[in-house]
Amino acid sequence: MFGRKQAPTPDATAAGDDATPPEDPRAPKGRPTPSRKEAEAARKQQLKIPKDPRAAKKASREREREERAKSRAAMMAGDERYLPPRDQGAARRFTRDFVDSRFTVAEFFIFVAIAVLVLGFIQNQALQSFVSLGFFAFTAVIAIDTVILLVTLNRRAAQQFPDKKDRKGITLYAILRALQLRRLRVPPPRVRRGGAPIERR
Repeated sequence: MFGRKQAPTPDATAAGDDATPPEDPRAPKGRPTPSRKEAEAARKQQLKIPKDPRAAKKASREREREERAKSRAAMMAGDERYLPPRDQGAARRFTRDFVDSRFTVAEFFIFVAIAVLVLGFIQNQALQSFVSLGFFAFTAVIAIDTVILLVTLNRRAAQQFPDKKDRKGITLYAILRALQLRRLRVPPPRVRRGGAPIERR
């Protein structure tokens, strides 16, 4: 009677065996409890972080350096997911391809500027007059070539992107791209001069 415990019935025992084990309180709500394999992998990942603050900081810098190297390699390979915000978008890609497909005089401006600077140290009045005249003539050629490039670019971009918001900033973007030496342009050109696509290795 009182104090005498009843033996558990077979049905209760079976129900207790089939009961779902409690969820891991460490698991985020709405997600399944991680498996032993996943938990072990997470634990090993945590063990890789050194306990020493200096070693942990050094390891963090190494990981960041590796991530930057991977991102740059992917960007140089043409993966647009890793491009900076200023280079993202269909309009910017169209602008880069348009500029890269043309021969631009502006990309050689840096060489002419250095040559003028070096020749400026030569004390010869006739040479100085010739260099100044040549520099102004070259600058005028750059201006005319750049104007033609921008007019053509904006006309074709308007056909490709009717909304002005999509074309915002492409004029300055094209000028800066044209002033860069082709081999040093980042992102690297996807097309050759003339428009033929470049096959990535």
